[in-house]
Amino acid sequence: MSQPLVGVIMGSRSDWETMSHAAATLKELGIPYETRVVSAHRTPDLLFEYASGAEGRGIEVIIAGAGGAAHLPGMTASKTPLPVIGVPVESKALQGVDSLLSIVQMPAGVPVATTAIGRAGAINAALLAARILVRAHTQHRGALDRYRSEQTKRVMSEPDPSLDDASRSPSGGTFGGSGGGGGSGSSGGAGA
Repeated sequence: MSQPLVGVIMGSRSDWETMSHAAATLKELGIPYETRVVSAHRTPDLLFEYASGAEGRGIEVIIAGAGGAAHLPGMTASKTPLPVIGVPVESKALQGVDSLLSIVQMPAGVPVATTAIGRAGAINAALLAARILVRAHTQHRGALDRYRSEQTKRVMSEPDPSLDDASRSPSGGTFGGSGGGGGSGSSGGAGA
């Protein structure tokens, strides 16, 4: 792999379950990255060394995932001029809301871009990093455009979710049949 452009860091090995989705997305886009466990609480000196040296090593964006107190993204941002994207990792006690609030509520002057909790946030962090990078690294633009195009194709190829239930529905789940569509929440939706 060539010189890493993105650093994917996490507070502990258990965060890899979430952060692996950021790495997989970067890999799919062909964007070189590195991964490290760097704890804000257990290895603060290592964190400071990593964050302050990242730019000099050619890293251009850092994705930092953490759960619970989730100080890693903010502490990283305090030690580097690079853009830092924080990924809240789901916690057992509060399902990641604690992580989200810890990362998103940064003081003025220490910005951290914050994504959603968990898998979606890790994927979006990689996509945001890619969008930042393609301004200077235009060779990655095609992969990013293809990724978005494939998303559109997947949605357009199966626009009617009731067809998934056709084998279980007495009406066959077709438009206009009894029992198909028309109920509350059957059109639009939160994911639109």
